[in-house]
Amino acid sequence: MRLLTSVPLAALLSAAAAWSCAAAAHEREAIATAAAPLPIGPYSQAVRTGDVLWLAGQVGIDPRTGRLVEGGAAAEARQALDNLGAVLAAAGFSFADVVQAQVFLIDIADFAAVNPVYAERFEREPPARATLAVAALPAGARVEIQMVAVRRR
Repeated sequence: MRLLTSVPLAALLSAAAAWSCAAAAHEREAIATAAAPLPIGPYSQAVRTGDVLWLAGQVGIDPRTGRLVEGGAAAEARQALDNLGAVLAAAGFSFADVVQAQVFLIDIADFAAVNPVYAERFEREPPARATLAVAALPAGARVEIQMVAVRRR
């Protein structure tokens, strides 16, 4: 018997996504909501293919003001998660459906401030996650978070 733990998570997600896309190719739908910042380029806030929702990265921009929130990495992470929650809700999903997340930080030292804010949204069964340090993010942000969600049946 082969253990699934020997298969890289990225391979499992890719296989699941390919299956979902092939099974429901006609169900591709771009998701948009004014409750999250509007895209500043040629991309969608999220795209649903069957039961899978692919969310674009969100930074800590307040959709009411169009400006990055003040208060550092923790405040930006909270706003980014609020934005992602709005996009999830617009598509009929929730944080409970999130299976994978990527957190991008311009300073890995911000991990200690961002991690507890992130954990507030995932009290049970947190998704798989990667946290990466990057050189820069849009709008001068310190934090960007991207997610993939799968509708529970």
